[in-house]
Amino acid sequence: MIPTAAEFGGGGVMIDRRSFGAWLAAAVAVLAGGAPARAADPIRVGEINSYSGIPAFTEPYRKGWQLAVEEINAAGGVLGRPIEVISRDDAGRPADAITAANELVSREKVDLLAGTFFSNIGLAVSDFARQRKILFVAAEPLTDAMVWEQGSRYTFRLRPPNWVQAAILAEEAAKLPAKRWATIAPNYEYGQSAVKVFKQILSEKRPDIEWVGEQWPPQGKIDAGSVVQATLATKPDAILNVTFGPDLVKLVREGNTRGLFRGRDVVSFITGEPEYLDPLKEETPEGWIVTGYPWQAVGTPEHQKFLDAYKARFNDYPRLGSVVGYATFKTIAAIVERAGSLDTEKLIEAGRGVEVDTPFGRIAFRAADHQSTLGAFVGKTAVKDGRGVMVDFVYRSGADYLPDEATATKLRRPD
Repeated sequence: MIPTAAEFGGGGVMIDRRSFGAWLAAAVAVLAGGAPARAADPIRVGEINSYSGIPAFTEPYRKGWQLAVEEINAAGGVLGRPIEVISRDDAGRPADAITAANELVSREKVDLLAGTFFSNIGLAVSDFARQRKILFVAAEPLTDAMVWEQGSRYTFRLRPPNWVQAAILAEEAAKLPAKRWATIAPNYEYGQSAVKVFKQILSEKRPDIEWVGEQWPPQGKIDAGSVVQATLATKPDAILNVTFGPDLVKLVREGNTRGLFRGRDVVSFITGEPEYLDPLKEETPEGWIVTGYPWQAVGTPEHQKFLDAYKARFNDYPRLGSVVGYATFKTIAAIVERAGSLDTEKLIEAGRGVEVDTPFGRIAFRAADHQSTLGAFVGKTAVKDGRGVMVDFVYRSGADYLPDEATATKLRRPD
């Protein structure tokens, strides 16, 4: 005979009504010949990123996905199941990322993979996902190869690629009178890809432009003095910069000291993101044309909702990484919900064309190349109250700058 709630709590053991209800459901299942009921198994996401390699971006990114997961689970999870994240640090090394991915899939039995920052690491994990036939939602890697030349049916990418960033910046750069251009970029996949596509797009818009010099410092190890001197020697009218993080700070300080930027236009990938503006403080050069994230001044309802929630949860303001982490896990939830399953093939089909609400508005993932239509803000740098900010900015949707899907299909390797 099944005891009453009072009897169940006898012997000095107190139990609340919810616990008694769960016990009762299990008891009924046993009496009916079934297995005891249990809470729904979590959806396990294996997350990999360069937390020790580029903490200025990845720590806010982690807060972003934590907020998203908390919101998703508080609303009942996905398909009635909570999301559980098993996170690993790749330390900025592709080999460590692959080791982590293998451990997550083989030992932790994750249902899908997500994350990565550096483009070379993103490509490595994408190839791993292709070989192991598991879904990978890439968060940050910007190289075009991620969805085109080395694209895989198993990989979806959130951030706008170098093509979109370059096209947005080149649109502004083409309005400048400058004809002699020099470039400074880190010597790895991201920097090489960014310079290549920017040069291609700007040269098509302005055939009168001359490219007079290229500097390729190693990522994270820039010799800013020699880079500045070599760039000055080419006597450019304008400079394309792709450095970021500590390298950017060193370049700006040395460039300010030696007059590299005086009287010259500068166009700079991602410099307007607070991750990279904040360390510059009052040293922020004024008037650079940049892509970034002016979190203080984005006035849309969807962004205000995110901003309020983020501040309430972390007592801090968001960085671009925060938006990326948040939108990555909102994307995962949307794909799983649409698929109605964790079967990889069903997830792939669900991801093609899925729409996701983000702090920058609704985006979609294109069927042809699995690239999202997330865009970027473009504006100019300025100093306000002793810190770098973006001014005169506007949001550009990735949908307006990506190659059309037919062209993307031709760029993409066959699945």
